[in-house]
Amino acid sequence: MQSAVQIAELPQFSAWAVTCAGEHAAWSEPECHDDHRLVLVRAGRFLRRADGAESVLDRTTAYLGRPGEEERFAHPAGGDLCTSIDIGAELWHSIAGDCGTQRAPDLYVDARVELWHRRLLRAAGSSDVGFAVAEEVAGLVAEIAPRVGGGAVPARIRSGARGRALAAAARAAILDEVPGSGGLIPLADLLDVSPFLLSRTFTAVTGVSVTRYRNRVRVGRALARLEEGERDLAGLAADLGFADQAHLTRTMRAHLGRTPSGVRALLPA
Repeated sequence: MQSAVQIAELPQFSAWAVTCAGEHAAWSEPECHDDHRLVLVRAGRFLRRADGAESVLDRTTAYLGRPGEEERFAHPAGGDLCTSIDIGAELWHSIAGDCGTQRAPDLYVDARVELWHRRLLRAAGSSDVGFAVAEEVAGLVAEIAPRVGGGAVPARIRSGARGRALAAAARAAILDEVPGSGGLIPLADLLDVSPFLLSRTFTAVTGVSVTRYRNRVRVGRALARLEEGERDLAGLAADLGFADQAHLTRTMRAHLGRTPSGVRALLPA
């Protein structure tokens, strides 16, 4: 029996926690998907058959399914838990460039890939899909693309004046709330670069991630509103683009060590 819970979704990608319960030794009916699909195992193991090749998937192996590829699965060792990420063609190409996908049945999950996976799962719990989750997905794709395509991901960082100009343009778009700056992927499209290149360059130039910078700007706006006497924290969270009041509270605590109520006590109207 299989169940799937969506943990993040944007038009360019979606991520799911997939649980398969029980033992199923027989091969499943064939499946096909329209997007690239990266599947990383969190617990257990299972078998996959694609293009006539069989592979065993566990926590040290993953696979990247290609669009239109026929797959079958079996679970002779019992249940398993996986993270499945559907990556749209445009996002894949913007990060991986012309890297194809080889026909190797599986992908070795080294410590670097596992770290990206764990960062992605933590980001999915933050409620910030547009920036926090998108940055981790972009990083994970950039990490695995050369391994499945045999080529290098296009330049990872813009240095010197070009890097400073890109970071400055990103900061200006976020500060000015330019349409399209509400998420990492649309912001990268706006600046005509890949999401991963923007993320890496911004961090290299400023010392903070795009996600943390954007949240710092939102916390600054929250401080101004609280000092003006704002009492409706749920409305404040919605106005500033947070998922809910709890997301606002978590973010302010991360940046200030204080909750919105605690900040309000320090900044009486």
